[in-house]
Amino acid sequence: MTLTDSIFVEESQIPSEFLLGEEINQQEYLSNGEMKPWTGASHPVLSPVYIKTAAGLERKKIGSYPVCTEQEAMEALDAAVVAYDNGRGEWPSMSIQERIDCVEQFTRRMIDKRDEVAKLIMWEIGKTYADSLKEFDRTVEYIYATIDALKDLDRQSSRFEIVQGIIAQIRRSPLGVVLCMGPFNYPLNETFTTLIPALIMGNTILFKPPKHGTLLHYPLLEAFKDCFPKGVVNTIYGRGHAIVPALMQSGKINVLTLIGSSKVANELKKLHPKVNRLRAVLGLDAKNAAIITANADLKVAVEETVLGALSFNGQRCTAIKIVFVHQDVVDEFLELLSAAVAKLKFGMPWEKGVSLTPLPEPHKPAYLKECIDEAIAHGARVVNEGGGQIEESFVYPAIVYPVNEKMKLYREEQFGPIIPVLAFQDLEEPIQYLIEATHGQQVSLFSNDTDEISSLIDPLVNQVNRVNINCQCQRGPDVFPFGGRKDSAEGTLSVVDALRSFSIRSTVATKMNERNKKLVNEIVSENNSAFLSTKFIF
Repeated sequence: MTLTDSIFVEESQIPSEFLLGEEINQQEYLSNGEMKPWTGASHPVLSPVYIKTAAGLERKKIGSYPVCTEQEAMEALDAAVVAYDNGRGEWPSMSIQERIDCVEQFTRRMIDKRDEVAKLIMWEIGKTYADSLKEFDRTVEYIYATIDALKDLDRQSSRFEIVQGIIAQIRRSPLGVVLCMGPFNYPLNETFTTLIPALIMGNTILFKPPKHGTLLHYPLLEAFKDCFPKGVVNTIYGRGHAIVPALMQSGKINVLTLIGSSKVANELKKLHPKVNRLRAVLGLDAKNAAIITANADLKVAVEETVLGALSFNGQRCTAIKIVFVHQDVVDEFLELLSAAVAKLKFGMPWEKGVSLTPLPEPHKPAYLKECIDEAIAHGARVVNEGGGQIEESFVYPAIVYPVNEKMKLYREEQFGPIIPVLAFQDLEEPIQYLIEATHGQQVSLFSNDTDEISSLIDPLVNQVNRVNINCQCQRGPDVFPFGGRKDSAEGTLSVVDALRSFSIRSTVATKMNERNKKLVNEIVSENNSAFLSTKFIF
């Protein structure tokens, strides 16, 4: 019997409170303010959770969603274009307060769907139920933080500036139609960290849910329909390669926001006929490193490495994906790391205290095995007991050492439960690795030596977007800037930065004389302009 033999259970063993009931077969989609019926092809949604049956293990089917065509996608695009109407549509013309009211109404409706959405996150991508609830709650918190940030931004913009005889008011205005595509690993949270800021700034939205993590958005479509004007939020379904190219080639997409691979982002951007008019807000690949020096507290380094490398099975762009350890402490580190991994509970996502769960991508286990086998062929070994064992969609974490430049694990983002480790003698070795890397999101440094940390901070802040000291790589808090260098990102996200990313500063200005002062005062006092205003949002 192997380590993973008993991971999957029979249907009768699943606690009733975690069951979805009947299959959720979505046969409609939101476009141009209507829930439009769909009678065409559908894509089955198979959970990463397998069920024990008399015939063997079978992936549990939880429902299906529409496989729409280019025609439906273009109709949704046209609806978004009309709703924006060159900035003259109802939504972009609304006051900030009116848009905030709509988003608050939507959020109240969204909260009513908390348990349903969290269960769908759990079943669709194998995230633990506890973490699925956390993702939902964090998303709600992000929406309210975005509203507060927008109020602050608008209050700062409600004043006039007088410089060199020119009086002006500077506010942020929307950009147009936004194509929003989120990732499967945080299908609600990371999608909404771009969708909500884009929406609240007055843009209209084309929203394509991720391939894994599609159904969980279905319970929210009615709220989108009811809370926003016609055509402001539109969903598009189908194969990305079949429907997205035409959208980009139309030239009608003003902003591309994608959290995914740099390869896909590059291909999509090239399709746009006027690239200089396209703004891109992209969260892309990452190969975040941890550097553990001889002066590190190994207990802290191990705890943070386990969290950083294996939270949600390592399926996070911010995960630690390669670990450099000083030669003098590497043996002790590997021993402690193996012991820490062995303590992690693995099992079904509804189980209390579980840390390791099945993987949603069907081909991922085979890819991870390929990476491990290749590493072994080039001189590495799996350090921890049971590391790399596979049972259908479940992969037990593997600590692989020593990794070298001949291996995929050295250069590719594994996006799964493998911890590649290599030893170094000189700090210049990991520094050079990060300089030569194609990615530049984050790094974690572990040392209690002030001079040593200082010598690493200065070169590495020019290679990555965030340097973490004695802690794992991570996105939060959401008020901190989140971005990357090189091929890891384009644009910066945070509660405030996202509002800026989906808008542009626009200025209304005039010469300072009596006639113009009278003109501006009349416009403001009579509330004739939504832009030129001194209204103060509380």
